[in-house]
Amino acid sequence: MKTSTITSACYLAMVRRGCARLHSSKDVINDLNVFPIPDGDTGDNMFMTINSGCQNSTLTESLGETAKSISSGMLLGARGNSGVILSRIFAGIGRGLSGLEQTDLAGFKAALAAGVEESYKAVSVPVEGTILTVFREGVENAADKKADCLEEYFAALIPEMEASLERTPDLLPVLKEAGVIDSGGAGILSIVRGMAEALEDPEEVDLPGNPAPEAAHGKVDLDAFGPNDKLEFGYCTEFLLRLQSSKVDLDSFDVSEIRDYLTAAGESVVCFREDSIVKVHVHTKTPGEILNHCQRWGEYLTLKIENMALQHNETQLKKAAAEPEFKISKKYGVVTVASGEGIVKTFLEAGADEVIRGGQTMNPSAKDFIEAFKRIGAETVFVYPNNSNIVMTALQAASMFEDSKVIVIPTKTIGEGYVGIASLDKSEKDVEALVAAQKETIAAVCCGMVSKANRDADMNGVAVKEGDYIAICGGQIVCDCPEAEQALLELCASAEAGDHDVAVLFYGEGVTEEKAEELSAALQAKYPMTEFMFIDGGQPVYNYILTLC
Repeated sequence: MKTSTITSACYLAMVRRGCARLHSSKDVINDLNVFPIPDGDTGDNMFMTINSGCQNSTLTESLGETAKSISSGMLLGARGNSGVILSRIFAGIGRGLSGLEQTDLAGFKAALAAGVEESYKAVSVPVEGTILTVFREGVENAADKKADCLEEYFAALIPEMEASLERTPDLLPVLKEAGVIDSGGAGILSIVRGMAEALEDPEEVDLPGNPAPEAAHGKVDLDAFGPNDKLEFGYCTEFLLRLQSSKVDLDSFDVSEIRDYLTAAGESVVCFREDSIVKVHVHTKTPGEILNHCQRWGEYLTLKIENMALQHNETQLKKAAAEPEFKISKKYGVVTVASGEGIVKTFLEAGADEVIRGGQTMNPSAKDFIEAFKRIGAETVFVYPNNSNIVMTALQAASMFEDSKVIVIPTKTIGEGYVGIASLDKSEKDVEALVAAQKETIAAVCCGMVSKANRDADMNGVAVKEGDYIAICGGQIVCDCPEAEQALLELCASAEAGDHDVAVLFYGEGVTEEKAEELSAALQAKYPMTEFMFIDGGQPVYNYILTLC
């Protein structure tokens, strides 16, 4: 079969198949992270971005209108640097298809070229050896290949993108040192492969919904459930359970065993399995019993339990408020991003109005930022992304929000964000002076992290062993140690902690209060002129986050 014309339905089917193909390969793409720690989320970010476009698309007779609806959905759902760039690629393609009822091969090639142009414009300093390069070289090199139909064009485009992806380590030294190809490039290649598959097999595909990250909308309404209230609604309990081969036969295990138990023990049950992971949602008044019982099959990856009285109260408030008119209620507002209850609490106490749950492995979308801006109702909103992979999303959200002046302070670490927010002088009337002071303050912050290595690597002259703990400072691995605490001590030495007045240390999941107190005493004794503050951050991924200022 030869396809010479792209209609609205054909284009939507291609994008949806690209989305499905990306979903099937996103875990492999996630694993292409540079640092040997469990923080790869490029596959998730790109999938949630393109899936947002698919879920919010509108099929019309006009190819241009359908393409516009897809790109608009991706714009709001964009997450992470690769997700933002992906949304710009499809925005450019949509621009190239604007006003067309349908198009031919020449028109589609021109639209892809517009996607290349738009993606490069989205980045202030384009870095070659990334998703930008893979898409650009593929489109440019395939442009002059002989092709009489779409199928023949994709047969030329895909090998060119594959070759470009294999060259990414030669263009980006950090990839070569880590021994990986670019994850964003792998993601766009997966999407294009899926688009080609839709031409060969136009059968409709089902798409999973985007997993929604938790959002912290400021402080919890503690009055929603008082000391004399009776538990009426129970607890909304959600978790990801990794089935363990030591507990079940992974090949033969039937997830209905878990589902049947949950149906008998709770209500509103959602339970399904993907590979060795079981996703569960259940309403119950005894979440502890369910958690203890389900542990017979595996171990928990994530866990969330919420008293539904709080959810009920929030729902009632939303119903009463409907869609309130946006009103300016204060001069300055602050939005930041963090994960870990202790860090979230610390940011709120430091002056943040809204803390969006996210960071490593779960980047918020542009829509998450925009909704936070709306809730604050400030004349000027300062945004602290606290992660280099979130800065572009924050900037995109800022460009889309017109009711307030939104200023993104490009913080790339939790430490920079914390010091920036804590030092923000909201009495200063000169916004430009405030921004200049913030950038100067943040530039003086030193932040390092300790995390467990999930693979062997040799980076920055450090031989990393899987299972050991590495310290990262200034974007470089500074040591590899058998114990997390030893890595922290070496991190402090490398960062010259004794030359700083204050050291704030967030300790994460799995670090006990006793261990933290022991470390605090040891570090205070080693660096008597530096004041150490230990905070139970509860953050995932990083055992310790050290901030020196």
